Parts: sequence; structure tokens; C-alpha cells
Amino acid sequence: MNSPSSTPMAPEISVSQWFNASDPLSLAGLRGKVVVIEAFQMLCPGCVSHGLPQAQQIHDLFPREDVVVIGLHTVFEHHAAMTPVSLEAFIHEYRLSFPIGVDQAGAGDVPVTMAAYGLRGTPSLLLIDRSGRLRAKQFGHVADMHVAYQIARLIHENAPFDGDHATDSDAETCTQNGCSAP
Repeated sequence: MNSPSSTPMAPEISVSQWFNASDPLSLAGLRGKVVVIEAFQMLCPGCVSHGLPQAQQIHDLFPREDVVVIGLHTVFEHHAAMTPVSLEAFIHEYRLSFPIGVDQAGAGDVPVTMAAYGLRGTPSLLLIDRSGRLRAKQFGHVADMHVAYQIARLIHENAPFDGDHATDSDAETCTQNGCSAP
């Protein structure tokens, strides 16, 4: 995962149609939350077997006030078979409950958002921090524990101070025998 200071701002997503969202979503509108984007195609075996179930687990597991999961249907092949009508049925059949956008068609076969992020294919996972910076871009299968760890780090990295966190002055003291309270 990239460090925040060396990381560029994430390009805005370009979506032609939304599912499971009452209003269109934008990265600018989601600042303050960690954004997880799962780029997929419904005819991609890796997406169906791993990427989308993982995205649904993230959506179900992490608090919505901290993490937003977005599915991005990024069609770069089999365009006639992967229409929004087919996608709507797919979302229903697989019981996907997180917001899903259809990546805007590009000039060639590669959709706009896919090109903006330089994605190599699907499934691809994007992690965007609370400040709107792209912190991870991963192609293919990513272990669940690795993704959960990365998301947890991003949640706590820029979390607002609520007064309940330890400071250096009240840190516990630890030795090889154990840790003592301050």
C-alpha cells in the first residue's frame, strides 16, 4: 500500500447508470470515508468466485460511516452480453447489496474509469483513503485477510481524534515479560 504523501488523488469515477443507489455517487462526495471499488465483469470467473463475494463481505463487515463499497461493472469484452439489463438480473441473482455503477463506455473497448486507473483487467480492487487518494490498485485475487488489514489501516490512519485514544504520554510500558498499564 502506498504512503499517503506520495499518492496521487484518485481519478473520479465515470458511471452511466447506478444500481442499489438512490443517488449517483462520486468520490468527491465520499471524502471522509474509505472507498473500496471492485471493478468486475459479470462473465469473469474470478469476479464471480472471489471479487464480488469479497466486496459483499466488506460491505457487510465494515461500518458504513467509515467504508463505502462500490462495484464498477467495467466491460471491455462481450459487450452485447453484458448490458445493464443483464447486469440488473445478475445483481438480483447474486444478492449484491452495495452500490454498483456501469463504467462509462470509452472511445474503444476500454471504459472511461478503467482507462483512467490503468486497470489491467478484472477483478481489480481499488482502495481510496479518506482524503480521496488512491492507496492500492490490485489486479486478480487478493487474500481476504490482506484486504481487511489494508482497509482497517486506512480507517484508522486518518480517523478523527475522539479523545479515547492513547497518547505518547499515557502509553503502556512493555517488556518481554508483558505490558503494564500507565
